[in-house]
Amino acid sequence: MNIILASSSASRRSLLAGAGGQAQSIKPNVDEAAAKRAMRADGLSVSNQAIQLAETKAVKVSSQIGGLVIGGDQMLNLEGEAFDKPINLDGAERHLRKLSGKTHTLETAIVIAENGAPIWRHLARPSLTVRTLSDRFIEHYIKTCGPPLLTTVGAYQLEGMGAQIFSKIDGDYFSILGLPLLPLLDYLRIRGVLEQ
Repeated sequence: MNIILASSSASRRSLLAGAGGQAQSIKPNVDEAAAKRAMRADGLSVSNQAIQLAETKAVKVSSQIGGLVIGGDQMLNLEGEAFDKPINLDGAERHLRKLSGKTHTLETAIVIAENGAPIWRHLARPSLTVRTLSDRFIEHYIKTCGPPLLTTVGAYQLEGMGAQIFSKIDGDYFSILGLPLLPLLDYLRIRGVLEQ
């Protein structure tokens, strides 16, 4: 059975491939900004926004190609406020200043669709506590890490220098990187795509 990743995320692709899940990657071409505006106007929680976006991506690709289509989305939730990826380094700095000294969750959703319909959903909610960051550290961090910070909702990459930002992390490492890998692999084994 074909596995398709409805995502252009290099991180999700790498995580799945590293675990032995061979998947074709297809960009879903979903207007995420418009979808987020509509969901926020409707009052959807940050968790439900992540699930809905993951489902939209999976269903869109699944209606065009056969197989199991995995859609994913991750949203940062700070006290009910959803963060989007920063659009520039000034935005990354604002994100880090808001997160400094606080705990947030990463609403990490995956949905599998088949024949244009969702058949499986999972939401992971790792909790991350950012230590109090000095102005000097923030400036150094942004200067050192640069534009790759714009590819993540929190303006950090835990797998690199971003590890210095945190004082505490609760939750699955793979989910923090954007893909709840262990539950996904369990489901793929149930479906016979991976060996039991």
